[in-house]
Amino acid sequence: QVQLVESGGRLVQPGGSLRLTCVVSGAPLEYYTTAWFRQVPGKEREGVSCMRAMGSSTYYDDSVKGRFTISRDNAQNTVYLQIASLKPEDTAVYYCAVDIWARCNRSPEMSDFGSWGPGTQVIVSS
Repeated sequence: QVQLVESGGRLVQPGGSLRLTCVVSGAPLEYYTTAWFRQVPGKEREGVSCMRAMGSSTYYDDSVKGRFTISRDNAQNTVYLQIASLKPEDTAVYYCAVDIWARCNRSPEMSDFGSWGPGTQVIVSS
């Protein structure tokens, strides 16, 4: 059974940066497409970035392009999301997801991913 645990969320001032971490267990990460989603109360969970298995390609939603960077360490079975120039509208719970069959040529969709972490809260406020 694949399990994911995110960490790194915290209160950050606008313009700041942070790195979210997602540790994956129960599966060899190198064969999985990975993604980060975020959700605010009352709204649907939205995909912000993904990376194909083997790290062959990445995708970023327009709202985060140039500020978010997805990466992975297959040896550590860990996925990262580096976030720079944080804005108040980045405030959300951030979720990590993986799936061996998911594509990564468009905005990731929840239905494409079968394994999820519980999420980590990011608050951007002065």
